[in-house]
Amino acid sequence: MTSKHIVAIGGSDAGISAALRARELDPGSEVTVVVADAYPNFSICGIPYYVSGEVTHWTDLAHRTAEDLKATGMMVRTNTRATSIDVSGRRVALRKRDGRTELLSYDALIVGTGAVSTRPPITGLTGPGALGPHDGVHLLHSMGDTFQVMRSIEERQPAAAVVIGAGYIGLEMTEALTSRGIAVTQIEALPEVLPTVDPELGALVHDELKAHGVEVITGTTVSSVRAESPGGILQVKATGPEGTPILRAADLVLIVVGVKPDTALAVEAGARTGAKGAIEVDEKMRTSLPDVFAAGDCAVTHHRLLGTTWLPLGTTAHKQGRVAGENAVGGDRRFAGSLGTQVVKVFDLVAARTGLRDHEALSAGRGWMPMTSASRPDDHKVYYPGATPIDIRITGDRESGLLLGAQLVGRRSAEISKRVDLYATALFHEMKADAISDLDLSYTPPLGSPWDAVQVAAQSWVREQRP
Repeated sequence: MTSKHIVAIGGSDAGISAALRARELDPGSEVTVVVADAYPNFSICGIPYYVSGEVTHWTDLAHRTAEDLKATGMMVRTNTRATSIDVSGRRVALRKRDGRTELLSYDALIVGTGAVSTRPPITGLTGPGALGPHDGVHLLHSMGDTFQVMRSIEERQPAAAVVIGAGYIGLEMTEALTSRGIAVTQIEALPEVLPTVDPELGALVHDELKAHGVEVITGTTVSSVRAESPGGILQVKATGPEGTPILRAADLVLIVVGVKPDTALAVEAGARTGAKGAIEVDEKMRTSLPDVFAAGDCAVTHHRLLGTTWLPLGTTAHKQGRVAGENAVGGDRRFAGSLGTQVVKVFDLVAARTGLRDHEALSAGRGWMPMTSASRPDDHKVYYPGATPIDIRITGDRESGLLLGAQLVGRRSAEISKRVDLYATALFHEMKADAISDLDLSYTPPLGSPWDAVQVAAQSWVREQRP
């Protein structure tokens, strides 16, 4: 490989993974990472656990310290924003926090600008005079956002909070605030919380929230957030099912309704976009621009079952970044594709999914005839104390028997994350549901059964598949 100057824009999962891989394969290459803030390689996924106090200091969220990154030989330029890309001149325009500007040349460029929080069209959150962190109203997607939330908690000493959105981060933040003794109302526009799983499983998460004192309001659209006075109590106005008016007072409002790809830098340079407006890349993470790669939440996702889509996940960002970094120094690596494997802990309950649900399989256009079965096997032998059921939903193609997806909800002790990984592995290798029974899995009564729960659920699907 010929030594090059590699520039990665973005200091989160994709950018750092790309830089590390480039340095690993070609130690002679000069690698520079441009980071808009002061927090390279921090775990955004860990933010709720810092807010809850389980992670005691914010520096613990760093995957690697600045010294660790420097020791690899890369250069990390913090508090530096990339403002434009000169594709023909192979240069990136940079602006430091103090306003100074410069041009940085590259042989290969990796765009890892990630995603930004979605700001919904709620009165009081947009336009002149919009409420913000100083009012106790927060978006959450960066370390800067996190410090603002913590400042609000310290200064406002909230007794009540409203969390708008009940996806992964919304659920985790509801748990974090509840653990601090704050009464939380969670509002979700869709009919059930955690809409990435089937409603029957979302309902189990709903019950867990209620069991821990959370007020859960679903099928409800927030229309406005206003402050009674500067720095005063916040009033959240919403419309529930059948037009029911809802009003909740809070000291703190958190808006976590999703993210969108941050693509302005690449688009202004002429990069093509694809699904959900994310940067279009091939399986080598190459954009439509010469010598420019993209990876992570700003780029499209190649899904092994759906084809090209957009699915922002930390695990995907790490893998895509590694591929981009390898190819930036002359490699020939391909991203193997995502299955959308996800897991979330909500108090003592864990929910996970991988692959496709019924409606996703139907919309894939692959001619599948999806069928989903539900079962409730125990996590280990019932005669050993502490056995707990796992609600499992298996989706497969009725005609071929091909496994298409799985969803699981169970107690934290039931190893939900590892069991969903078994299904993800089976999906990766295009196994049929019936073949899961052939897997040689470990067994001891305190931890499992001769037929593991993942196999029992697959067998249930096979029985229902047969006429």
